[in-house]
Order: sequence, then C-alpha cells, then structure tokens
Amino acid sequence: MRRTLLLITLAAGFGAQAQDMCGTIAERCEKHIAAQYIPDGQFYRALLQGDELAEFNLTLFGGTTYRVAACSGDSDGLLLFSVVDKDGNVLFTNKDQGNAPYWDLAVTNTIDVKMEASLDPSKAGSGCAVMLIGFKK
Repeated sequence: MRRTLLLITLAAGFGAQAQDMCGTIAERCEKHIAAQYIPDGQFYRALLQGDELAEFNLTLFGGTTYRVAACSGDSDGLLLFSVVDKDGNVLFTNKDQGNAPYWDLAVTNTIDVKMEASLDPSKAGSGCAVMLIGFKK
C-alpha cells in the first residue's frame, strides 16, 4: 500500500513539474504573438523525447493571416515546426527559415491542416514543445 502511494505521489510530482516547465515556455512563447495578433486561446503542448513528433489538427480560415509561434527549452530555435495539408504536402516548415521561432501565414482559402512539431536533434534531446497561434486583427 505504501509503495503504491509513493508511486502515485512521484508520478503526480513529475506531472506537475512537467506542466510547470511547459507553462514557463508558454509564457515566453506568448511574446511572439505580438500586439497586432489575437491568440486563438489554445496552448498546443507536448512532451517530446528524441525524434518524437507532436501533431495538432486545426482549420485555417481563408482571408486570414495567422502567426504561428513555436518554442521549447530556454531559447528560440530549438523547435522545428511544419504546416501540412490533408494530402501530406508541406505548406511551410521553419527548417527552411533557420528554425525561426514564429512565422506569419497568409491563408487565401479555408483549409484543414496538421501542425507538426519536433525537437531539433542537433540542439535538444528532450523537452516540452509549445505552439501558439494567433490571427491578425
């Protein structure tokens, strides 16, 4: 009984520490959603290790400019992110932009996309990935 209670306590403590770590990263990432963008109210978070990939599905509406911000660790440029359409075509990846921590996407037609996030293997082995999305006012 004591062992079970100890394991539950340790698991809860680790979960709280991970959420705290993600919260700190989310606060830093919010700074990339500048005053001219309105956050969508969601924090897209995932704990990643090694070559794991986080996927977030969403709909981007035509006639809107979005800012996607992606953060991990203590500095910018640790998180790789891509916007992929339903057919698997990569519409944007920050790999081609020096791992930019944010990017503005002008959407002409409404489209369902998948946001993919992974850690840059040359810079981080594990960590919390946080993505934020805002739309232009």
